[in-house]
Amino acid sequence: MRDLPIVRSVADLRASTRDLRLAGKSIGLVPTMGALHDGHIALVHRAKDENDLVIATIFVNPTQFGPNEDLKAYPRDESGDAMKLAGAGCDLLFAPGVAEMYPAGFATSVAVAGLTDHLCGVSRPHHFGGVATIVTKLLLQAGPTRAYFGEKDFQQLQVIKRLARDLDIPAQIVGVATIREADGLALSSRNRYLSADDRATAAALPRILRETAIALAAGSAVAPILDAAKQRLVEAGITRLDYLDLCDEANLQPLGAAIPGSRLFVAAFVGKTRLIDNWPVL
Repeated sequence: MRDLPIVRSVADLRASTRDLRLAGKSIGLVPTMGALHDGHIALVHRAKDENDLVIATIFVNPTQFGPNEDLKAYPRDESGDAMKLAGAGCDLLFAPGVAEMYPAGFATSVAVAGLTDHLCGVSRPHHFGGVATIVTKLLLQAGPTRAYFGEKDFQQLQVIKRLARDLDIPAQIVGVATIREADGLALSSRNRYLSADDRATAAALPRILRETAIALAAGSAVAPILDAAKQRLVEAGITRLDYLDLCDEANLQPLGAAIPGSRLFVAAFVGKTRLIDNWPVL
């Protein structure tokens, strides 16, 4: 297997793609924080199918972690991640340090109103500002034709689509379907934090989510169905439930009834690990 070229400065990133861009070649960007799994690799495959060049990024972004979250403990394995990316056909890895992305005196942030007021924005109030800022920087630094994000982080995907539109960033933001384990659990870098017992408990999350979505699609009253689902999650061993909400997937506003474009969202703790997922309803 070939070694994957790695650049660590914005100047080198732009120099590496200048000739291809001048030749009119398309560039696919896959931003990640590393700890790669098959969900990330699916993004690379999709980018490879649709572009002449694929760039992946690995940057554990400190500004999207809250004060009591797992920045220091977040798993890091650049060499292993680079091997996975090379095997998937990625052409270039951009892996900058914190000083490159947030140099001394950095004083600018990007905030997307409305879409961040609900769901994860309630319990993680600073998270999406960090996400929006770093993704804006990566889009401007790499200048991709298309950028790829997983639908598991559906709220994040909608935030990124909105900032690209609002800031006139000429990149198509592409959502890619969630990749799941055989029992339905959505792949996530945080799944590796689960103990064997917690992993067994976590399998209840997608099952109850799917069954609740089916019940909502049948047209029954929303509140009793959600209340029953919350009780089932607690009985299954969920440690804490941040939310289980039916929302309009376009604007992420809560809904009182299932409508076309509605989606069910959940965030729950299994042991000490916070997991998120979502499921289309109509």
